[in-house]
Amino acid sequence: MGVVLTLIAYPVLRAAGRIERPDAASIAAHYGSVSVGTFAVAVAYLSSRQIYFEAHMPVFVAVLEVPAIVVGVTLARGISRETQWSRLAHEIILGKSVVLLMGGLIIGWLTGPAAVESLGGLFFQSFKGILALFLLDIGLLCATHVSSLRRYGFFLLGFGIGMPLFGAIIGSVVGWFIGLSPGGTALLATLAASASYIAVPAAMRISVPESNPGLSLTASLGVSFPFNVTLGIPLYLYLARWIHGTEG
Repeated sequence: MGVVLTLIAYPVLRAAGRIERPDAASIAAHYGSVSVGTFAVAVAYLSSRQIYFEAHMPVFVAVLEVPAIVVGVTLARGISRETQWSRLAHEIILGKSVVLLMGGLIIGWLTGPAAVESLGGLFFQSFKGILALFLLDIGLLCATHVSSLRRYGFFLLGFGIGMPLFGAIIGSVVGWFIGLSPGGTALLATLAASASYIAVPAAMRISVPESNPGLSLTASLGVSFPFNVTLGIPLYLYLARWIHGTEG
């Protein structure tokens, strides 16, 4: 799902938006990835209404970060007869972001919940504060590229709403196909509709430094995030119930 959404977003950005390759690849990776903030809001929304969802859904948040980063970097670098596949594979698979994400999953799996609890004060209690500082840095970075939004502003507004709606349909179908409950399907639809503004921006700054973060973050954080948390999540729940035949 992460690969498909990235590959669908990229040609739309290139053809309809006339966005340069590095920026189109970066934005596509943002939308092929997921937003932990949007997921948290969706979990709270379902919990407040006592709607059941599978306990393992947070695993999708971590797993879906990686494919979009890999595909996004590949699209940005381009593929041709002169492509040095070993060098490209090394850059993508052993890049800092992918190694940290996959390494974190492996470490968590090997150590188990008990070992993680002792680190809760560092990683969990300080998460919001560190996130606030990170978003402040991202905001300052976007401000340096604000002039470029004059060219793509209206397109990014439409893309930032249209792509989540399309992604939610894909996520709902996948959730139904793999046997998730209506609540789990709604969460997967929300993940498919969301766009990363934490992991992917950091990965793109490292792997594709020539891309303009102002464009990708304007779409993901400025348009898609508020749309999803205000109108999208209730709509995705209705879509999940409809596809399961339990609407209402």
